[in-house]
Amino acid sequence: MATKCGKCGPGYPTPLEAMKGPREEIVYLPCIYRNTGTEAPDYLATVDVDPKSPYYCQVIHRLPMPNLKDELHHSGWNTCSSCFGDSTKSRNKLMLPCIMSSRIYVVDVGSDPRAPKLHKVIEAEDIHAKCGLGYLHTSHCLASGEVMISSLGDPKGNGKGGFVLLDGETFEVKGTWEQPGGAAPMGYDFWYQPRHNVMISTEWAAPNVFGDGFNPADVEAGLYGSHIHVWDWQRHKIVQTLPLQDGLIPLEVRFLHNPDAAQGFVGCALSSTIQRFYKNQGGTWSVEKVIQVPPKKVKGWLLPEMPGLITDILLSLDDRFLYFSNWLHGDLRQYDISDPQRPRLTGQLFLGGSIVKGGPVQVLKDQELKSQPEPLVVKGKRVPGGPQMIQLSLDGKRLYVTTSLYSAWDKQFYPDLIREGSVMLQIDVDTIKGGLKLNPNFLVDFGKEPLGPALAHELRYPGGDCSSDIWL
Repeated sequence: MATKCGKCGPGYPTPLEAMKGPREEIVYLPCIYRNTGTEAPDYLATVDVDPKSPYYCQVIHRLPMPNLKDELHHSGWNTCSSCFGDSTKSRNKLMLPCIMSSRIYVVDVGSDPRAPKLHKVIEAEDIHAKCGLGYLHTSHCLASGEVMISSLGDPKGNGKGGFVLLDGETFEVKGTWEQPGGAAPMGYDFWYQPRHNVMISTEWAAPNVFGDGFNPADVEAGLYGSHIHVWDWQRHKIVQTLPLQDGLIPLEVRFLHNPDAAQGFVGCALSSTIQRFYKNQGGTWSVEKVIQVPPKKVKGWLLPEMPGLITDILLSLDDRFLYFSNWLHGDLRQYDISDPQRPRLTGQLFLGGSIVKGGPVQVLKDQELKSQPEPLVVKGKRVPGGPQMIQLSLDGKRLYVTTSLYSAWDKQFYPDLIREGSVMLQIDVDTIKGGLKLNPNFLVDFGKEPLGPALAHELRYPGGDCSSDIWL
């Protein structure tokens, strides 16, 4: 076991060893006040998820950022399982890049995991000057000891998919990871697989396009992403750009965890498809659609057809199950991907969403459901919004869910989220046959936060998880 290894660093030697890791007791998640009407900084919440604790389901600590309107979003680590062989490394800093302010907050979670404190602020001006990038999204640690963070734009909010490189000890901005002038036209998420000398990146839209809300005309104008980019990991340059059939707004990208695997999946939000990308015998890469969530014909909504809007995807550490959330339709899904070319639906749960009974939306034609789902009430609270960010326990038996996507889009699509705050839920997973079941005793209500309702986003465990750790 990794814990008995004298020369080892953070994380676990393999994904399957990680599955034997300890049960999660606390989680970290950013909480956002931008666009809510509350003039307070975003903060990092620490939530107790240990059923034996007297503080179970409670926020036990809040670390406010020193500025307003940052829009904290995703987070990553100073180091992870990619540095497992280096005993000088320790997973003790959480990286918090900001989508709108372009700052990066480095949070010390090592000194006291239950009460994190701010370690360093990397200001936007430093990133603008050294990288020509801004609007930051995904953070991954590298085996080199560096930290790499993707960008959505340039300092003026035009699309630019580049990567900021930080020193993993001092957190100084070193410059860009990509070759000069080699950024993608748009950016969002990324995942690397060194054994195949590859990184895949995705694209949302320019910050000036998505920043204040969603306008369907921008889709018609081709201003939203529809490609994935294949990078040479050693040469730091794009070698292929793959157009996606039925693949509008490719967001989260996940390779299989097995470091020998030469395939993975990307969730395309607007077209509500899951695409599989894979390496060909000749060394090039291809992509194919493997799941399609059909839209619903509706009345009383922004458009006559409502997409599922796949916003987050996850793979279990044994590469057996794929999970994703349909933020608009309101369902969370589990697919068996034992055959990655033919995913098989094994679990589905409705957790709120835009088509619940009694709401403003009437479904006129539905290829999947016979009737509109009932609203979800957990511990007396009607859940606003729909399932969005998801995180799986290491053993694959518990799935945690939050309901906020991005404050400006929350405000547009789920005004009740702004008024009532988001929630965190927990789903019990059948890892033998497949299946999902809501835990009726678990609710973290961010509508009751001391400064007013907050929008809670991505979840991280102190010891790492299946969406932040990469194995070499």
